[in-house]
Amino acid sequence: MPAISTNIAANSAVRYLNVNSNQETSALSKLSSGSRITSASDDAAGLAISTRISSDITTLQQAATNTAQATSILQTADGGASNISDILSRMKSLASESASGTTTDSSRAYINSEFSQLTSEIDSIASGTRYSGQSLLDGTSAFAGSGVSVMVGSSSSDTITISLSNLTTGTSGLAISALNVTTQSGATSALTVLDSAIDKVSSARADIGAQESRFNFSSDSISTQTQNLQSANSAIKDVDIASEQATLSSAEVKTQAAVSAEAAANQMPQYLLKLLG
Repeated sequence: MPAISTNIAANSAVRYLNVNSNQETSALSKLSSGSRITSASDDAAGLAISTRISSDITTLQQAATNTAQATSILQTADGGASNISDILSRMKSLASESASGTTTDSSRAYINSEFSQLTSEIDSIASGTRYSGQSLLDGTSAFAGSGVSVMVGSSSSDTITISLSNLTTGTSGLAISALNVTTQSGATSALTVLDSAIDKVSSARADIGAQESRFNFSSDSISTQTQNLQSANSAIKDVDIASEQATLSSAEVKTQAAVSAEAAANQMPQYLLKLLG
């Protein structure tokens, strides 16, 4: 029997109105965000997994940046080493000319002048080959010796080391700073030393190439991992648009029905009072 003091029907209508209104709001939020998990209450386990995957994706994206920077460093270093290799070839040619018995001492003096200038140019290139303010080929940066570890993954163990050789002319580098070709004997000795220097630069370039190749493979791996994780994350959290639109439509219809029911229920006490009056 309907009660006048307590409008049970109206209260029920309000309760259903609130339920359907919340469903409508939730569906709108999911559709606008593109995610089926807009709060922990939607799927606590799914949210936890998605959060971890999102963190791994962010880390991998930074690893991709690290890899690109490492590749740029190595390409810069190889460019400098290539220039040094060209200079050494020219120096060897000059030494060969000076070592010839047909070359006069006065000619050797001119040859030695260019030879000395080229020696200085090697040091200039070694110290001037820089990346972000660090000289790459003169043995003074962190890249010398044991090198620098670069993060290339989401785990602390996912690292690749960049290590670059000292290509200066001093004894710790190419050991050619003391050479001169002013005499035939000096030029002959220089040829042997220059061969060793050329071999060292070739070896350094081979190491650079091997490191660059490894970073290239790592870059491909990072890209694949990122795509796989993004797909997995999408499967967990992306909203099913068709399903959510159906939920929204249903909630809208039910909300309108609840509004109508509430209006009708609110009129019932007045109707009963009118009958009793």
